[in-house]
Amino acid sequence: MIRKMQKNRVAGLIAGAAVTVAFCAIGRSDVPKTGSDIQTQQHDVSGNWPAFRGPNRDNISPDTGLLKQWPKGGPPLAWKATGLGDGFASIAIADGRLYTLGAQNQEAAVIAMDANGKKLWSGKLGSGSVDRPGPRSTPTVDGERVYGLDEVGDLGCFDTANGKQVWKINLARDLHGAMMSGWGYSESVLIDGDKLLCTPGGSAGTVAALDKNTGKVIWRSKALTDPAAYASLVPTTIGGTPQYIVFTGKHVAGVGADGAVLWSAARRGQTAVIPTPIVHGNLVFVTSEYNIGCNLFQVTGSGNSFKVEELYHNPDMMVKHGGVVLVGDYVYGISTKRRGILTCMELKTGKVAWTDKAVDSLGSIAYADGMLYVRSENGPVILVEATPDGYHERGRFDQPSRSGRNSWAHPVVFGGKLYLRDQDVLLCYDVKAK
Repeated sequence: MIRKMQKNRVAGLIAGAAVTVAFCAIGRSDVPKTGSDIQTQQHDVSGNWPAFRGPNRDNISPDTGLLKQWPKGGPPLAWKATGLGDGFASIAIADGRLYTLGAQNQEAAVIAMDANGKKLWSGKLGSGSVDRPGPRSTPTVDGERVYGLDEVGDLGCFDTANGKQVWKINLARDLHGAMMSGWGYSESVLIDGDKLLCTPGGSAGTVAALDKNTGKVIWRSKALTDPAAYASLVPTTIGGTPQYIVFTGKHVAGVGADGAVLWSAARRGQTAVIPTPIVHGNLVFVTSEYNIGCNLFQVTGSGNSFKVEELYHNPDMMVKHGGVVLVGDYVYGISTKRRGILTCMELKTGKVAWTDKAVDSLGSIAYADGMLYVRSENGPVILVEATPDGYHERGRFDQPSRSGRNSWAHPVVFGGKLYLRDQDVLLCYDVKAK
């Protein structure tokens, strides 16, 4: 996957590309063009959304032809599924099926549904709960296999056809893993070729590569032994060298395809480090809350010789758990600097282009077809233009069937649909323009 994804990175956005999206797309022509247009990834031409934040882990949807203005009350609800249990997992989409994680009576399971939300099977993953009950990671689909991780560290592989368990291990017990704090494992695992990459943390090595077919350990990052945080790994290539970006409470680092630590930057995190890093070329952007803020690092070098430089650190994009997206030259996220401020920041400089209090709470964010899909954790879902010119809202609605708990599952926009998971319920909205 590292080499495949590097091939998918292009010198700039594909201007003028007309893309028809159902479950397949290859680029975007509608992203606001600003400066150097540094958002450069294309998307998986297989037409799947197989993992947390999509095939490139950036929460950038390939969809086009979507609504640019929502009607009063929001887009039409296509269907509603229930019976998913406790948890904060989002969804993965592959070959016309949906996958998520949920827990009933503290028993976590991987759940498969058809395209209309009908449950096809449920495969038991493990038992137990940490703090708020239920899994918080999202399954990863790879061909005939789907992989899930629950909050107590049970990691399992299941057959996508019928939910039969292929193998299972526990990151804490079997890999002697350790977390930075007590909210349980939250990352969504990464599949790269024949390897499954995950971050058990601990003295044996923060990052682990497992045989995806058996769960057996191939290597550990022995030179990096930080406790695991809550962020997911990001595969990339810098200076011609494939690597995995890992984000912990102590460091941001690049780990090579053999487990060697290629570079590392000390970066203190407090309490919980959650958002997935944003990687563009040789720039790595990270953010976390608890009075820490954001950092941009520049990584240079090749082979086994790299150096890393911090370009800036500021408190303006201080994101707790909802992630950020990079569109054009700008990063968008819900900053907690002043509690729930939607913020647009220039990636290369850290300069804030605009802020707005429309969300007024914590939340998560996704991008599709020129628009930001902003989900408040306990308030509305909002459609906003993705432009550095200022805040331009294009609709909002209040999610029905609320669980009464914070809605932390990231929204997914794919195949002309908007998916919102809230504990036991999954809502699917039709956001395709008519």
